[in-house]
Amino acid sequence: MKFLRYGPRGSEKPGILDDAGNIRDLSGITSDIAGDVLSDLGRFANLDSHSLPIVEGDPRIGACVARTGKFMCIGLNYADHAAESGLDVPSEPVLFMKATSAICGPNDPIVIPRGSEKTDWEVELGVVIGKSAKYVTEEDALDHVAGYCVINDVSERAYQTEREGQWTKGKSCDNFGQTGPWLVTPDEVGDPQNLSMWLEVNGERVQNGSTTTMVYGVAHLIAYLSNFMTLEPGDIISTGTPPGVGLGFKPPRYLKAGDEVELGIQGLGQQKQLCVSDE
Repeated sequence: MKFLRYGPRGSEKPGILDDAGNIRDLSGITSDIAGDVLSDLGRFANLDSHSLPIVEGDPRIGACVARTGKFMCIGLNYADHAAESGLDVPSEPVLFMKATSAICGPNDPIVIPRGSEKTDWEVELGVVIGKSAKYVTEEDALDHVAGYCVINDVSERAYQTEREGQWTKGKSCDNFGQTGPWLVTPDEVGDPQNLSMWLEVNGERVQNGSTTTMVYGVAHLIAYLSNFMTLEPGDIISTGTPPGVGLGFKPPRYLKAGDEVELGIQGLGQQKQLCVSDE
């Protein structure tokens, strides 16, 4: 199934996408796509979507999951991306956190921070946790997944690597975490390690990769993270990006106001964003 949230920012309603591509309103059945609802999405499996009201028009699509407690990200998780960044493949996953205030809808604008000259793009597979995970094994890890989604891990490279401290400050600006459009359940996704992914800037394909080339796969990442913290329903893991980010071009290429970014992952939908200045 494909779950989504639609409506004005801060007032989104839950919905599902039916087989014809219509948004169906789920608010009569559940208050949101969040918390304990994520631990039992299977209860919707036998729901007749055609019995639900159609959402008319073209509403804004919000982030596909609400009330995320932790937004964990994995750095340098594609060997060829590590190479273009001039860094070695890590001997174990590199972890950093993205502020949850960065989360926004899949088509909400990329807001370039004041004074930024190095705002960059990163298409990533997002994993949404459905059941609490603590000290889980790699064999059991995928049982804790509610679903998968597309994420644009927007990054300000100067903030990330040229200023003191950790990567978080370059990853957490407002609207640096486009999430969705859909939360797609594992039964529909199949193997998360066999999904093509792409990103275009102003119509030019700059990223063209696949989750097959991840250094550390989804199951490993969940098990690994669960050794350091309890993963809870609604937590997001953004699993890294393939090569083709602006930093890797020679000379580097970064986003500016007026640029358009489009990205997608096989079976998980697409995003489209206009870059605007934070005035």
